[in-house]
Amino acid sequence: MIIGTKNFPSGERTYIMGILNVTPDSFSDGGTHNTLETALAHAEKMVAEGADLLDVGGESTRPGHVQIGDEEEIRRVVPVIRELKKHFDVPVSIDTYKSTVAEAALEAGADLLNDIWGFRYDERMAELAADYDVAVCLMHNRENTEYENFMAEVIEDLELSLSLARKYGVKDEKIMLDPGVGFGKTLEQNLDVMNHLEDIVNMGYPVLLGTSRKSMIGLTLDLPVTEREEGTLATSVIGAMKGCEYVRVHDVEKNVRALKMTDAILKRRG
Repeated sequence: MIIGTKNFPSGERTYIMGILNVTPDSFSDGGTHNTLETALAHAEKMVAEGADLLDVGGESTRPGHVQIGDEEEIRRVVPVIRELKKHFDVPVSIDTYKSTVAEAALEAGADLLNDIWGFRYDERMAELAADYDVAVCLMHNRENTEYENFMAEVIEDLELSLSLARKYGVKDEKIMLDPGVGFGKTLEQNLDVMNHLEDIVNMGYPVLLGTSRKSMIGLTLDLPVTEREEGTLATSVIGAMKGCEYVRVHDVEKNVRALKMTDAILKRRG
């Protein structure tokens, strides 16, 4: 898969997307990197630790978050994206589901649209992706946790997102999928989707797994957000073993090490 100017060959290793939240209220690191100076310093640290991509978010999407206006979100993310593109030779992703924000981010140099609603909140996201010919990540999401046949319906929902991408002319080779751990799912459903990641991998697209510090880990281990590193590493390793090609994480260095070890073992297995 090509993202920006970088090629990410399938099957070579697991790639790391470092999280850069420029928000005052994200569940894990809100207010930590929400100035240009602190955001760039954290980006530099993540790239030095081995991040292959950087994912910039300007609105918290934690459960119960308050939606902010497009202009405020643009004000937060655009200066950061511009500076990242000047200083670092890694693709930059914009974590948004709003086309106005996405367009401003693309104009600033973003290389990937990471949409937590998989084009189903704002169809113009798909149109922009096709027009700018950029990579996209389509995540599974729902407004509730009511399913009759859980995994089948997750896949059906992702197929709806894929149909929207095709409708507007997004190329298949530009698409990755995200199972949406922590979105529209109970604890048990999140554990189930982790157990069946191969079903999403078998849809034929690269899969991005985003579990870092999430409530699935906190509830399982009964730990606060500051103590979920080991739980995150366990999910990253399981994701790699089940065929996920990308992981989206806060703690880059330790995930790089864990996945380098995992990838080495998987290569020996063939």
